Amino acid sequence: MQMDQDQQWLINCLNASLDPNHQVRNFAETSLNQASLQPAVLLKQYIKKHWDEDEDDFENPAVASNEKASIRGLLLSSLDDPNKKICTAVSVAVSTIAQYDWPDDWPELVSFLLSLISDQTKLNAVHGALRCLALLTSDMDDKMVPKIIPVLFPCLHTIVSSPQIYDKSLRSKAITIAYNCISIVGVMSGVYKTETTAFMLPMLQPWMEQFSLILQHPVPSEDPDDWSTRMEVLKCLNQFIQNFPSILETHFVVSDIMLIDDVSVIMGPLWQTFVSSLKVYERSSIEGVEDSYDGRYDSDGTEKSLESFVIQLFEFFLTVVGSPKFVKIILNNVKELVYYTIGFLQMTEQQVHIWSVDANMYVADEDDNTYSCRVSGALLLEEIITSCGMDGVDAVVDSIKRRISESQHQKDNGITGWWRLREATLFALASVSEQLLQVEVTSPEVGSLLEKILTDDMATGVHDYPFLHARLFSSVAKLSSVMNNQVTEHFLYAAIKTVGMDVPPAVKVGACRALSQLLPDSSKGIFQSHALDLLSSLVDLLKNATDETMHLVLETLQAAIKAGHEISASIEPVISPIILNMWASYVSDPFIGIDALEVLEAIKNSPGCIHPLVSRILPYVGPILSNPQQQPEGLVAGSLDLVTMLVKNAPIDVVKAAYQVSFESVVSIVLQSNDHSEMQNASQCLAALVAGGKQDMLAWCGDPGFIMKSLLDVVSRLLDPDLESSGSLFVGSYILQLILHLPTQMAHHIRDLVIALVRRMQSSQLAGLKSSLLLIFARLVHMSAPHVEQFIDLLVSVPAEGHRNSFVYLMCEWTKQQGEVQGSYQIKVTTTALALLLLTRHTALGNVNVQGYLIKAGITTRSRSKVVPDQWTMMPLPVKILALLADALLEAQEQVDGDDEDSDWEEAQTGDVSGDVSNKENFLCSAAATSHSRPSYEYLDAMAKVFNKINLVNYLVESLVKLGESDKPYFQHLFQSLNKPQQNAVELVLRQRGI
Repeated sequence: MQMDQDQQWLINCLNASLDPNHQVRNFAETSLNQASLQPAVLLKQYIKKHWDEDEDDFENPAVASNEKASIRGLLLSSLDDPNKKICTAVSVAVSTIAQYDWPDDWPELVSFLLSLISDQTKLNAVHGALRCLALLTSDMDDKMVPKIIPVLFPCLHTIVSSPQIYDKSLRSKAITIAYNCISIVGVMSGVYKTETTAFMLPMLQPWMEQFSLILQHPVPSEDPDDWSTRMEVLKCLNQFIQNFPSILETHFVVSDIMLIDDVSVIMGPLWQTFVSSLKVYERSSIEGVEDSYDGRYDSDGTEKSLESFVIQLFEFFLTVVGSPKFVKIILNNVKELVYYTIGFLQMTEQQVHIWSVDANMYVADEDDNTYSCRVSGALLLEEIITSCGMDGVDAVVDSIKRRISESQHQKDNGITGWWRLREATLFALASVSEQLLQVEVTSPEVGSLLEKILTDDMATGVHDYPFLHARLFSSVAKLSSVMNNQVTEHFLYAAIKTVGMDVPPAVKVGACRALSQLLPDSSKGIFQSHALDLLSSLVDLLKNATDETMHLVLETLQAAIKAGHEISASIEPVISPIILNMWASYVSDPFIGIDALEVLEAIKNSPGCIHPLVSRILPYVGPILSNPQQQPEGLVAGSLDLVTMLVKNAPIDVVKAAYQVSFESVVSIVLQSNDHSEMQNASQCLAALVAGGKQDMLAWCGDPGFIMKSLLDVVSRLLDPDLESSGSLFVGSYILQLILHLPTQMAHHIRDLVIALVRRMQSSQLAGLKSSLLLIFARLVHMSAPHVEQFIDLLVSVPAEGHRNSFVYLMCEWTKQQGEVQGSYQIKVTTTALALLLLTRHTALGNVNVQGYLIKAGITTRSRSKVVPDQWTMMPLPVKILALLADALLEAQEQVDGDDEDSDWEEAQTGDVSGDVSNKENFLCSAAATSHSRPSYEYLDAMAKVFNKINLVNYLVESLVKLGESDKPYFQHLFQSLNKPQQNAVELVLRQRGI
């Protein structure tokens, strides 16, 4: 990576600021602080802190009006500075001030900048003005855009169309500004479709002509300014396709941007750019004989690399293929598109070098789907199959055959890089494996093709072609279902052997990937004979593994333990201490610590392992939890997670043993700790103990009253309105376990619980915490059935700060948050609870108005959002509840339209509509009939399981039918207030019931 001295100094300082050595870190931080005192940085900080008194980080003194005018004038006069870094700094300062002052207090800004870019004699000023306009146009609202574009675009077009005057960097910046404007108009088109189309139509033709001229020449080597210009063109075209497909469709043929020829090749400038860029990419990035400008940036901070340009090409084709209007343009030529795309998937010379010396990077780049040509190209292949169907599948299979044949020809002719194309082809095949496996006709062909490749290539030298062997293993894992069982078993055995052999790290990575995916479905007999060898090899690998490879090895070890069944018990005394030590060493690592915990959980769940593992862990965590103040950072929170893991789904004797070692310590941590991670994990640990111990837990210390008081003290602390929201994050699940498993004891505290829940909700700053507390209220609604009105009366009787009562506050929050509730179980519980509330037709419902719909106000910039916050309509609570129920029906219908296999809607259409719901209603009513005070424990425990099975659409249909039958005028009144899609959804389900 080439960079100037300032950039290198900054990189060195940033790296040093992370150094574990305290002195090195301090020196780096001091250096960075001194750098922040440079004039350009100081000016930006000064503007941020002193320019606008309404800013959150404003500091006195405020800049006086006359001083502001002087600063603005001085900055504009400095835009033509020949030093591009200074020019960029001035541009940033101008755009920062513009966020506060333009257009109201600085109306002449744009006209001045336009005068600069129109002066062909002062190219430095043109650069400065374009830089300013690029920043300004990235933060415009819908009021500014119609005024600026008509005067700005002709100036920009003049620059773009005058290569004899303006260099590529200036023309590229002009297109960037056009892109910013087009993007904003595109957003506006969602609200003002007709107006924006008419607005853009007359401007399109001249820009299409220029874009065609830019794209028609072959992509040159080692010319980052040319790549950047083409990249900006592609970004503009992307916006046109996404937001103005109708007016662009004609131009794609008229201006020869993309033409289809009888020769089955996509002709024209765009195809010229795509095909010629592969040749440049092969020489620069894959072979490494030319400069790809990787990691280089211009003075404005824009990346100049060839890879970033190619990625933009892929993003453009992704948009084309994903558009119903434009996919037909490439449909007849999709095989060529796939064929060339596979060429871009070859490993670059830089990747080969980095991954050869650092297996950690190989694993990280493969797992994280990092920003690269390989990832973007793979996404395009997936989209081609999704959008083109069997044509796409045929294109992929045909192109894979062609590329395999080419690589074989290269191999036969002694070309050393033959393996790259073979590896890229396998990478492409594995990337679309899920889609190919869904096509029964293609699957056998893919299987036989892969088997031949595997048989041929496994015979090549593993040390000569390590990345090819790694890809062979991972490909088998992805496509094993279409391969011969004997071949798959052979590779499973080969992977087991490879883990313990002296081979390049990349090959072991591939073997581990294969094992982690093949072992869960492997034949028990095949694996059993090699299980001990594999487990031993994986344990050995752990000793020398680094972060990313450690994650992969732990994942593989987990799969091996699960597949090992009874054999795991024989090696538990060896594996468990190693994993426990690793867990302790990485307890603060959010990835490896969790991986180690999951391996321990796999050991726990293996036959014959839980009791020896518990006897190993509890003596270790007991002293940690009883002396939390003396422990290293993260160890207490991690130990709580460890206990929680042991207790979940464990036999009662294990739960009791964990309780005796940890209960008092865990309670104490919640009551005394100020560490949010410890409080969160302690809440979850107590929830697991209550879920596992149930009523029995109250007798484990001889004083049920003491245990219950301890549990309630925890509730009181976690619902303290003065506690930071993060510490209370998991209080919801804890309280739900208390309600479920200790209902008799909790019944005496419901009113106090409601008061505390409301206060905690009102002080909460976290949406996740509010949602979890809403879930408790939803469960309380269900528990009160069939006397839900009594629970409403309770809420009405409880005061709430700033509202008439707790019911008003709760319903305002609930209806506002319902759309944000995540998870199938949570959605079902809260939605069905709203239906129960509506069915009561309680008078309190009609006395509440809640937030309705957002009043659309166009595009909102940062400065405008402070002046004009979001505005909402208000609507009666019953109408809002019915609207939310209708939205749930709409969502279920959309799942059907999207072929969602788990959709409740489809079951409601094809099955007995009344089945699940009537059972549910009978279940609720019979439980409530037992006692009008509180339902029994058995009812509540079963209720948790029922919610996971309930068909939401059926439930809502039954609720709507009941509401309509009980009070038809009331139902019709609410129905008329819904929007059209909501009315259609309700009418559809009622019509299916013959109503």
